[in-house]
Amino acid sequence: MNVSRLAATSAVAATSVLVFSGAAFAHVGVQPQGEAAKGGYAVVNVKVPNERDNASTTKVEINLPTEHPLSSVMPQPVPGWKVKVEKAKLDKPLEVHGKQITEAVTKVTWTADGAKIGPGEFQQFPLSLGRLPEDADQMVFKAIQTYDNKEVVRWIEEPTEGGEEPESPAPVLKLSAASDDHHGADATGAAAKDDAKASGHGEDAKSETASNDSSDSTARILGIVGILVGAAGVAFGVLAGRRRSA
Repeated sequence: MNVSRLAATSAVAATSVLVFSGAAFAHVGVQPQGEAAKGGYAVVNVKVPNERDNASTTKVEINLPTEHPLSSVMPQPVPGWKVKVEKAKLDKPLEVHGKQITEAVTKVTWTADGAKIGPGEFQQFPLSLGRLPEDADQMVFKAIQTYDNKEVVRWIEEPTEGGEEPESPAPVLKLSAASDDHHGADATGAAAKDDAKASGHGEDAKSETASNDSSDSTARILGIVGILVGAAGVAFGVLAGRRRSA
């Protein structure tokens, strides 16, 4: 019995450690919906968990990296939250689709407007981003989380490769290898059109062949009918001659 009780107590303790560890290591993060490829566009979720048992999150601020300015940043409306997008002039203009972009979004702030992130809850704030940099493997988005008890948590510590996770790590968006899906789609579309054209010609050829076969069959039938009619005429003539002779 003592051994069983000891084992049960140990299991409960281990579970408690896991639970509290999970709560302790929860932090603001940035997660892509699908793929975030270099040089492309992506939709990401800013995931904000509430780490406090006696307070609710009422404000979330995300600072976009200035070393990799983005020409397009669009937040998706979130019920119960007001969003503010701030821009700043660029030291070096960006060229996107042949146009010069002289300013870029530097900060997005969500403020509770009838909603909060309560204890034990989390909220996601979707953002459409582009174009993502082609010369970077990741992007760091520094975040500031404010609670209704006036406490402010700054998730701004940049993680180092091979090092331990900071106490208040900044959200990091990992970028995948550049994708040629767009060009591939064009190529696929062109190939599909070519296939459709080829298929159309094939159908025409089949129709023409079927028409020719039908014409040949009709000619054969008419020929056979003609032969039968001729034979019937000859037979009728012979019978008529015999009757006259008789």
